[in-house]
Amino acid sequence: MNTDTETVSAPAGLILGAGEVRIWGMTAAERLRRTFVRAGVRVTDSAPSTGGVLLALGGWVYDESLLATLARRPGAVLITDDGQAVAAHVPAERVAEASTALERGADPGGLQRLSLAELAYNEALRKREPPVLVRLTSDNVRAVEARTFAGSYKGVTDLVTKYWWPVPARIVTRWCAVAGLRPNHVTFLGFLLTLAAFWLFWEGHFGWGLVCAWIMTFLDTVDGKLARVTLTSSKIGNIFDHGIDLIHPPFWWFAWFVGCGVTGHPVPFPEACLWVILGGYVVQRAIEGAFMRLYGFHVHSWRPFDSFFRLITARRNPNMLILTPAALLMRPDVGLFLVAVWTGLSLIVHAVQLVQAMMLGRGRVVSWLSR
Repeated sequence: MNTDTETVSAPAGLILGAGEVRIWGMTAAERLRRTFVRAGVRVTDSAPSTGGVLLALGGWVYDESLLATLARRPGAVLITDDGQAVAAHVPAERVAEASTALERGADPGGLQRLSLAELAYNEALRKREPPVLVRLTSDNVRAVEARTFAGSYKGVTDLVTKYWWPVPARIVTRWCAVAGLRPNHVTFLGFLLTLAAFWLFWEGHFGWGLVCAWIMTFLDTVDGKLARVTLTSSKIGNIFDHGIDLIHPPFWWFAWFVGCGVTGHPVPFPEACLWVILGGYVVQRAIEGAFMRLYGFHVHSWRPFDSFFRLITARRNPNMLILTPAALLMRPDVGLFLVAVWTGLSLIVHAVQLVQAMMLGRGRVVSWLSR
């Protein structure tokens, strides 16, 4: 029996049925074709004479993880919770027989059943939930779009992204998908807003700077979701998006510091505040990187407390929740001082997390979401 860690040659991918109902601006069959490609499966219109073949019903919506796992498991069949067979990885000589069985919803027989439960944990998105597997009809398109959008969301993130953005982000993501916009288009617009916010903060125009900054954070949610639901993410786009996310926050805080001086609001203990904010950000990200390198998963996914603390830790969005009311009250200096205090406290928490993990040892540090 093959496992996920064994080397398996890429199968051919064959889509069964038309799959003409549209979701996120494309047909179900086109979405399945993209899923095949991302799983390393070469799509074909007819069955090859040799090798493995991954069969999948074209009218269904599959989570990427399902077909990626099935592609690595020759002799396996994907079964829904109610017992219907919808995809199978079979040798070329069994294609005709297996295709007929799948189109009837029947198990072709003699294959290992692939359970949805074993694929419930998604490390990339830091959450545990059943993967998407549903037949698409004209009546359930919006419900399935809502489900796939929710499936694209990180389970462990900040409170703004988790609780405020989902509904408006789903609406805007759908508009972008139907309009044919690519994730990189949205990311580039966010990049321009990042520069605009920096300049506005530097000049002391905190109100307009926050408008640009909040729109940028919203688009930062939209571009990633658009990439996932339309299956159009790329290495370059991922580097561009995450590169902006990683680099810009300390520049914003420094520009805010300069803007306080321009508007006659000197920050208390200026040098100390600036060092804590900028140095704390760099060290905190270094701790997160060290934890990932040592244990293979995000520190925020380690224990329930760590996941909770990710909601409020001194990252961009929680810091902006401090700065926004401070700017509205015409005290940007107090806002930045409070960001410095919160950054220092957050840094202590992350340092303790790393020390605790190192004291336990690698074998005992496991994500609570994967258990």
